[in-house]
Amino acid sequence: MTVTEDKPPATACVGTGSPTYQELLDYYPARFTWRELKTFVNSGDLGLLKRDKALQLRYNAWTEEIKKRWGTLENYLLKYRLRWGQPDRLSILKPFKGIDEIPMLDDSDSPPIPSVDYFRADTPSHLISIIANDWPYSVPPEIEHSVVWTRQPIFHPAIILPSVSGRIEADGLWGFTGLTSPPPSPSSLPASLPALADWGVSADYTVNQFRGTSEEEELVKRAGAGVHDFVRSKWPEDEWETAWFVNPPKLQSVRGLAHFHVFARSKSDEKRNPSISTNSIS
Repeated sequence: MTVTEDKPPATACVGTGSPTYQELLDYYPARFTWRELKTFVNSGDLGLLKRDKALQLRYNAWTEEIKKRWGTLENYLLKYRLRWGQPDRLSILKPFKGIDEIPMLDDSDSPPIPSVDYFRADTPSHLISIIANDWPYSVPPEIEHSVVWTRQPIFHPAIILPSVSGRIEADGLWGFTGLTSPPPSPSSLPASLPALADWGVSADYTVNQFRGTSEEEELVKRAGAGVHDFVRSKWPEDEWETAWFVNPPKLQSVRGLAHFHVFARSKSDEKRNPSISTNSIS
């Protein structure tokens, strides 16, 4: 889907480089609710997930500067931003409590892990870096947008069989953890389309709701099992509800390094403020 980007309003021209948490609140307020985010993830079109348009322009300018200095975004990540097996201490998006609470175990204290060629839930921590997304999509303030980077491939022929490989390459993978009710059905997407009007998504947009045979659906589920189980282990389901997704290659800005996204909402927020559940995050 091609979307024409307009110039940001003058009030959004603040600073350069990755935004602070306060800048996100003041200049790039969330355009999507938690329910809308879950709807987009479950729709079958991960391209519906968007950054604020002004923030996207700021990101584009930043990437050009990063490429001048580091050559590629991948070099920047590998040589500076990512800290394998360590907590994220470089993020300026505070408060961001989830990542600080995620244990990154010392591999020397863990039982031996069989050598495998693809990412799974028990991939050694020295092959993983969990960081805040410095350029988050337009998520509500109570939603934490993390990115899990790994030195192991997520898309691998050992777990993605030929009968579903084309579908996964085109659509990616996604799932949910900790939800107290099923995620919104793709059929409910029309109700969320007005939130995408500024990106040129019209009300007559139709999503591909293709479903394969039960065997094919099981193979797709199997392909995402490693990511799903990893998310469950790092964001306990009694404390968090999440929507995770692996973008297809066509949507990835860094294709040479495997990664997936996690939208996480702390259930303690709802316990402290029950009105949240009926307002912005339903």
